[in-house]
Amino acid sequence: MILFQDLYRMHCLLKFRYFFIFCFLISCRDAPKTTPEVSDGNTNAEKVVEDETSDKVILFFGDSLTAGYGLELEQAFPALIQEHLDSLGLKYTVINSGLSGETTAGGRNRLNWVLNQKVDVFVLELGANDGLRGIPLIETRKNLQAMINVVKEKNKDAKIILAGMQIPPNMGPEYTSEFRKIFPELAEENQIALIPFLLEGVAGIPELNLEDGIHPTSEGHQIVRDNVWAVLNTIIE
Repeated sequence: MILFQDLYRMHCLLKFRYFFIFCFLISCRDAPKTTPEVSDGNTNAEKVVEDETSDKVILFFGDSLTAGYGLELEQAFPALIQEHLDSLGLKYTVINSGLSGETTAGGRNRLNWVLNQKVDVFVLELGANDGLRGIPLIETRKNLQAMINVVKEKNKDAKIILAGMQIPPNMGPEYTSEFRKIFPELAEENQIALIPFLLEGVAGIPELNLEDGIHPTSEGHQIVRDNVWAVLNTIIE
Protein backbone atom coordinates (compact mmCIF):
# COMPACT_ATOMS: atom_id res chain seq x y z
CA MET A 1 0.00 0.00 0.00
CA ILE A 2 2.81 2.41 0.88
CA LEU A 3 4.57 1.65 -2.40
CA PHE A 4 1.35 2.22 -4.33
CA GLN A 5 0.79 5.58 -2.64
CA ASP A 6 4.36 6.64 -3.38
CA LEU A 7 4.03 5.68 -7.04
CA TYR A 8 0.71 7.47 -7.30
CA ARG A 9 2.13 10.62 -5.72
CA MET A 10 5.07 10.48 -8.13
CA HIS A 11 2.65 10.14 -11.05
CA CYS A 12 0.68 13.18 -9.90
CA LEU A 13 3.79 15.24 -9.45
CA LEU A 14 5.06 14.31 -12.91
CA LYS A 15 1.70 15.08 -14.55
CA PHE A 16 1.29 18.26 -12.53
CA ARG A 17 3.49 21.26 -13.13
CA TYR A 18 3.17 23.99 -10.61
CA PHE A 19 4.04 27.60 -11.28
CA PHE A 20 5.20 29.60 -8.27
CA ILE A 21 6.60 33.10 -8.10
CA PHE A 22 8.04 35.08 -5.20
CA CYS A 23 5.40 37.47 -4.03
CA PHE A 24 4.09 39.03 -0.88
CA LEU A 25 0.37 38.87 -0.23
CA ILE A 26 -1.41 42.14 0.35
CA SER A 27 -1.73 42.61 4.09
CA CYS A 28 -5.22 42.12 5.52
CA ARG A 29 -4.99 45.51 7.22
CA ASP A 30 -4.60 47.27 3.89
CA ALA A 31 -8.25 46.87 2.96
CA PRO A 32 -11.52 46.26 4.77
CA LYS A 33 -12.44 42.62 5.15
CA THR A 34 -15.36 41.19 7.08
CA THR A 35 -14.99 37.51 6.25
CA PRO A 36 -12.07 35.08 5.98
CA GLU A 37 -10.02 35.52 2.85
CA VAL A 38 -9.66 32.84 0.24
CA SER A 39 -6.05 32.09 1.02
CA ASP A 40 -3.57 29.31 1.51
CA GLY A 41 -0.50 28.57 3.57
CA ASN A 42 1.61 27.58 0.58
CA THR A 43 2.63 31.07 -0.50
CA ASN A 44 6.36 30.68 -0.97
CA ALA A 45 8.23 30.59 -4.28
CA GLU A 46 6.98 28.20 -6.94
CA LYS A 47 9.42 26.16 -8.92
CA VAL A 48 8.98 25.92 -12.64
CA VAL A 49 9.26 22.31 -13.72
CA GLU A 50 9.83 21.85 -17.42
CA ASP A 51 9.25 18.55 -19.15
CA GLU A 52 8.89 17.43 -22.72
CA THR A 53 5.29 16.67 -23.61
CA SER A 54 3.13 16.60 -26.69
CA ASP A 55 0.01 16.92 -24.56
CA LYS A 56 -2.24 19.91 -24.86
CA VAL A 57 -2.17 22.20 -21.84
CA ILE A 58 -5.02 23.19 -19.55
CA LEU A 59 -3.96 25.98 -17.21
CA PHE A 60 -5.98 26.74 -14.08
CA PHE A 61 -5.19 30.31 -13.02
CA GLY A 62 -6.65 31.26 -9.67
CA ASP A 63 -6.37 31.66 -5.92
CA SER A 64 -6.31 29.10 -3.12
CA LEU A 65 -9.57 27.53 -4.28
CA THR A 66 -7.55 26.36 -7.27
CA ALA A 67 -4.41 25.72 -5.22
CA GLY A 68 -6.35 23.43 -2.88
CA TYR A 69 -5.89 25.03 0.52
CA GLY A 70 -5.33 22.56 3.35
CA LEU A 71 -5.17 19.50 1.11
CA GLU A 72 -2.63 17.28 -0.60
CA LEU A 73 -1.92 18.31 -4.18
CA GLU A 74 -3.74 15.31 -5.62
CA GLN A 75 -6.93 16.19 -3.72
CA ALA A 76 -7.46 19.61 -5.30
CA PHE A 77 -9.88 19.83 -8.20
CA PRO A 78 -7.25 20.51 -10.92
CA ALA A 79 -5.54 17.23 -9.98
CA LEU A 80 -8.90 15.48 -10.05
CA ILE A 81 -9.49 16.88 -13.54
CA GLN A 82 -6.09 15.50 -14.58
CA GLU A 83 -7.02 12.12 -13.15
CA HIS A 84 -10.30 12.12 -15.06
CA LEU A 85 -8.62 13.14 -18.31
CA ASP A 86 -6.11 10.31 -17.88
CA SER A 87 -8.89 7.81 -17.25
CA LEU A 88 -10.47 8.83 -20.56
CA GLY A 89 -7.17 8.57 -22.42
CA LEU A 90 -7.22 12.28 -23.30
CA LYS A 91 -3.78 13.77 -23.91
CA TYR A 92 -3.91 16.87 -21.75
CA THR A 93 -1.54 18.12 -19.09
CA VAL A 94 -3.07 20.19 -16.30
CA ILE A 95 -1.11 23.06 -14.78
CA ASN A 96 -2.28 24.34 -11.42
CA SER A 97 -1.35 28.02 -11.19
CA GLY A 98 -3.37 28.78 -8.10
CA LEU A 99 -1.77 31.27 -5.72
CA SER A 100 -3.08 31.80 -2.23
CA GLY A 101 -4.62 35.13 -1.36
CA GLU A 102 -4.59 36.23 -5.00
CA THR A 103 -6.79 39.13 -6.08
CA THR A 104 -7.63 40.05 -9.66
CA ALA A 105 -5.02 42.82 -9.47
CA GLY A 106 -2.36 40.35 -8.35
CA GLY A 107 -3.34 37.89 -11.05
CA ARG A 108 -3.17 40.59 -13.68
CA ASN A 109 0.38 41.41 -12.59
CA ARG A 110 1.69 37.84 -12.81
CA LEU A 111 -0.24 36.62 -15.85
CA ASN A 112 2.34 37.49 -18.51
CA TRP A 113 4.95 35.37 -16.78
CA VAL A 114 2.60 32.42 -16.51
CA LEU A 115 1.76 32.65 -20.21
CA ASN A 116 5.36 32.16 -21.33
CA GLN A 117 4.23 28.86 -22.82
CA LYS A 118 1.48 27.77 -25.15
CA VAL A 119 -1.85 27.19 -23.44
CA ASP A 120 -4.75 25.41 -25.11
CA VAL A 121 -7.39 25.91 -22.42
CA PHE A 122 -7.22 28.71 -19.85
CA VAL A 123 -9.49 28.53 -16.81
CA LEU A 124 -9.71 31.87 -14.98
CA GLU A 125 -10.73 31.53 -11.33
CA LEU A 126 -10.22 34.86 -9.60
CA GLY A 127 -12.38 37.46 -7.89
CA ALA A 128 -13.39 35.85 -4.60
CA ASN A 129 -10.77 37.75 -2.60
CA ASP A 130 -11.83 40.99 -4.28
CA GLY A 131 -15.38 40.42 -3.10
CA LEU A 132 -14.41 39.47 0.42
CA ARG A 133 -12.27 42.61 0.69
CA GLY A 134 -14.91 44.90 -0.75
CA ILE A 135 -12.73 46.00 -3.64
CA PRO A 136 -14.68 48.31 -6.00
CA LEU A 137 -16.55 46.22 -8.53
CA ILE A 138 -15.32 48.32 -11.42
CA GLU A 139 -11.75 47.33 -10.52
CA THR A 140 -12.56 43.63 -10.38
CA ARG A 141 -14.32 43.78 -13.74
CA LYS A 142 -11.49 45.77 -15.31
CA ASN A 143 -8.84 43.34 -14.09
CA LEU A 144 -10.73 40.26 -15.24
CA GLN A 145 -11.27 41.82 -18.67
CA ALA A 146 -7.60 42.74 -18.91
CA MET A 147 -6.58 39.14 -18.17
CA ILE A 148 -8.97 37.80 -20.77
CA ASN A 149 -7.46 40.23 -23.29
CA VAL A 150 -3.90 39.12 -22.47
CA VAL A 151 -4.76 35.44 -22.92
CA LYS A 152 -6.35 36.17 -26.29
CA GLU A 153 -3.33 38.20 -27.39
CA LYS A 154 -0.71 35.67 -26.31
CA ASN A 155 -2.64 32.51 -27.20
CA LYS A 156 -5.12 33.49 -29.87
CA ASP A 157 -6.32 29.90 -30.29
CA ALA A 158 -6.73 29.24 -26.58
CA LYS A 159 -10.18 28.46 -25.28
CA ILE A 160 -11.07 30.45 -22.18
CA ILE A 161 -13.33 29.41 -19.32
CA LEU A 162 -14.37 31.92 -16.66
CA ALA A 163 -15.29 30.51 -13.26
CA GLY A 164 -18.28 32.32 -11.76
CA MET A 165 -18.08 33.28 -8.12
CA GLN A 166 -20.49 34.42 -5.42
CA ILE A 167 -19.81 35.91 -2.00
CA PRO A 168 -21.64 36.13 1.35
CA PRO A 169 -23.85 39.23 1.82
CA ASN A 170 -21.44 40.89 4.26
CA MET A 171 -20.83 43.82 1.92
CA GLY A 172 -24.54 44.45 1.51
CA PRO A 173 -27.13 43.09 -0.94
CA GLU A 174 -26.35 45.54 -3.75
CA TYR A 175 -22.62 44.81 -3.77
CA THR A 176 -23.25 41.06 -3.51
CA SER A 177 -25.73 41.07 -6.38
CA GLU A 178 -23.61 43.22 -8.67
CA PHE A 179 -20.53 41.12 -7.89
CA ARG A 180 -22.33 37.95 -8.99
CA LYS A 181 -23.33 39.58 -12.29
CA ILE A 182 -19.74 40.37 -13.30
CA PHE A 183 -18.93 36.83 -14.39
CA PRO A 184 -21.86 35.97 -16.70
CA GLU A 185 -21.70 39.44 -18.22
CA LEU A 186 -17.99 39.15 -19.01
CA ALA A 187 -18.47 35.65 -20.40
CA GLU A 188 -21.21 36.88 -22.73
CA GLU A 189 -19.33 40.01 -23.79
CA ASN A 190 -16.19 38.02 -24.62
CA GLN A 191 -17.98 34.95 -25.98
CA ILE A 192 -16.15 32.61 -23.63
CA ALA A 193 -17.36 29.63 -21.62
CA LEU A 194 -18.71 30.14 -18.09
CA ILE A 195 -18.86 27.92 -15.04
CA PRO A 196 -21.97 29.53 -13.48
CA PHE A 197 -20.77 29.10 -9.88
CA LEU A 198 -17.56 27.25 -9.12
CA LEU A 199 -18.68 26.25 -5.61
CA GLU A 200 -22.19 25.16 -6.54
CA GLY A 201 -23.27 22.39 -4.16
CA VAL A 202 -20.34 23.13 -1.83
CA ALA A 203 -20.59 26.70 -0.54
CA GLY A 204 -22.44 27.00 2.74
CA ILE A 205 -22.41 23.26 3.47
CA PRO A 206 -20.31 22.78 6.63
CA GLU A 207 -19.38 19.14 6.02
CA LEU A 208 -17.97 20.01 2.60
CA ASN A 209 -15.78 22.86 3.83
CA LEU A 210 -12.85 23.23 6.18
CA GLU A 211 -13.32 24.92 9.54
CA ASP A 212 -12.88 28.35 7.97
CA GLY A 213 -16.10 27.82 6.04
CA ILE A 214 -14.43 29.03 2.85
CA HIS A 215 -12.18 26.30 1.48
CA PRO A 216 -13.62 22.95 0.31
CA THR A 217 -12.65 19.64 1.85
CA SER A 218 -11.44 16.81 -0.37
CA GLU A 219 -15.07 15.75 -0.78
CA GLY A 220 -15.97 19.33 -1.67
CA HIS A 221 -13.25 19.41 -4.32
CA GLN A 222 -14.78 16.35 -5.94
CA ILE A 223 -18.00 18.31 -6.43
CA VAL A 224 -16.03 21.31 -7.71
CA ARG A 225 -14.35 18.97 -10.19
CA ASP A 226 -17.78 17.96 -11.47
CA ASN A 227 -18.81 21.62 -11.80
CA VAL A 228 -15.67 22.34 -13.82
CA TRP A 229 -15.91 19.19 -15.93
CA ALA A 230 -19.51 19.95 -16.92
CA VAL A 231 -18.15 22.93 -18.87
CA LEU A 232 -14.62 21.78 -19.68
CA ASN A 233 -15.76 18.60 -21.43
CA THR A 234 -17.79 20.62 -23.93
CA ILE A 235 -14.76 22.50 -25.29
CA ILE A 236 -11.86 20.05 -25.24
CA GLU A 237 -11.10 17.78 -28.14
